[in-house]
Amino acid sequence: MNRRIAFGFFVAMVLIASGFTLSFYSYNQYGNDTERVRHTYEVVGSLETILSLVKDVETGSRGYVLTNDTTYLEPYKIALTLLPVRLKQLHALMGDNALQVQRTTLLDQLVEAKLEVSQMRVKNRMAKVPIVLKLSTEGRLRMDALRRHVAIMVDTERTLMEMRNRQAARSFRNTLIIIFTLSLLTFLSLVISYRLLEQELASRQQNEDQLRAYESRLKEQIRQLEASNEELERFAFVASHDLQEPLRKIQSFANLITDRYGNLFDGDSLMFMDKIVHSAERMSKLIKDLLNFSRISNHQEEFKPVALATIVQRILDDQELRIKGLDVRLEVGQLPMIQAIGSQMDHLFTNLISNALKFTRADVQPLLRIQANPIDGSTYPELISGRLYFEITVEDNGIGFDEKYLDHIFKVFQRLHGKSEFEGTGIGLAICKRVTVSHHGHITARSQPGKGTTFIVVLPESQSLYDYDRSNPTENYSYSAS
Repeated sequence: MNRRIAFGFFVAMVLIASGFTLSFYSYNQYGNDTERVRHTYEVVGSLETILSLVKDVETGSRGYVLTNDTTYLEPYKIALTLLPVRLKQLHALMGDNALQVQRTTLLDQLVEAKLEVSQMRVKNRMAKVPIVLKLSTEGRLRMDALRRHVAIMVDTERTLMEMRNRQAARSFRNTLIIIFTLSLLTFLSLVISYRLLEQELASRQQNEDQLRAYESRLKEQIRQLEASNEELERFAFVASHDLQEPLRKIQSFANLITDRYGNLFDGDSLMFMDKIVHSAERMSKLIKDLLNFSRISNHQEEFKPVALATIVQRILDDQELRIKGLDVRLEVGQLPMIQAIGSQMDHLFTNLISNALKFTRADVQPLLRIQANPIDGSTYPELISGRLYFEITVEDNGIGFDEKYLDHIFKVFQRLHGKSEFEGTGIGLAICKRVTVSHHGHITARSQPGKGTTFIVVLPESQSLYDYDRSNPTENYSYSAS
């Protein structure tokens, strides 16, 4: 719709520009035609003036010859003075018509011949020579030839004038038609564009009304969701404490029974008691992990500068006995300082390091390599291009996994190995995923069975208000405990 509206106004602007251009061209054409008509009038006027001057010469010479009165010579002399000038002007006016140029040359000869006879008659009269009838007859014949020639030239110019008048009228009519047509098309284009704009505004108003209704419903649902989350949070907190208490009693009484009456139990009885204790411990850890998983999104703390090197070193110190017991080869590179939530970073790297120490291969010295490199957000489609991120890798040489299960390992309760093979609740990597998402980052992994795993965590150097406004990627979790 926006393109249609823009196209409509563009067409209207093109039509207006075309109208100005064509109108200007037609106006110039009409002006040229009018100028040619005026030029024709000048030519006709100049021919009539020349003929009139020749008549003045004829009349003056005839009056002087008949009366011997010198006053008749005054218009005669004026005409003789003006005729060369008028003939020169006529030559200049006839420059655009080859035929009329030839006729003008002949006109010069006829005027010269006529003036020759008139001047001869005046000279004879001044010399008191008797009037010769032959000269009068010759003068009349030359005057008649001159009149006929001028008449032909005037007729030609009038024919041209009529043709040029028609051309000027046609140019004027074409100008009016062009202006009217383009004005009509412009008007139609503007009307269509206005209608499209009106429809677009009405559609946007309708969409805005719907959005406001959706916003109102969404606010109500958010309020209900916040209330529900608050209730669930209280429930989770109370449930975790209420569940932990009987578990602690189970563990305590199981240990007490084993200590007091262990010598009375056979092998199966001791195994059963051991399973009770182990299951209680696992249940306690599961409750703690679920509570931590819930708190990550429900308790959003303020982002502050966090030194990842300090957090990782503290976790490694906590795991020192385990690391030494497994004879792990540690390689920790320089880690950056970022804006983050310290407690969540602790959960993130605790789970990643625990995973690396858990899934080791027999008869192979375990490796734990932690490194960080700055990258641009354009490296991953999930991130913001042009922003600085740090790509943190946690690499091990353990049992690895098939990458076709990559999407499953970050879901709650998704395990690739049985509980009897490796301990764990199946929530650790889901916590890592949620921590990364809450920090507007990205987490993935590279792995091959029997060749180790490299977890890749990408976190922004700094958080901004723009990040808070961005919707987080949708997280899909499976809660199947099978």
